Amino acid sequence: MPFVCHFTGKKSSFGKQRAWRGQKVVKGGFGLKPTGITRRKFRPNLQKVTAIIDGQATTIMASAKAIKQGLVVKPLKRRDGYTRLQKAGKA
Repeated sequence: MPFVCHFTGKKSSFGKQRAWRGQKVVKGGFGLKPTGITRRKFRPNLQKVTAIIDGQATTIMASAKAIKQGLVVKPLKRRDGYTRLQKAGKA
């Protein structure tokens, strides 16, 4: 399962993390110099969710934003029972 939101298409992006050394010129130094530049990942807030897609309950990765917006339609829990209309629609 790739680390991509099924609804919004959000995925990991890359950037750099910089470590600075030195004292500012204003404070009497020679200025700040970047000493360590390492690659890093920016990862979206993805959740593993059971959702109804094409009439089937499947496990997908969805971003928290998609869940809040109501893009994810979750199946009924078994304890909640099913209405007559839902049973008729399923058959």
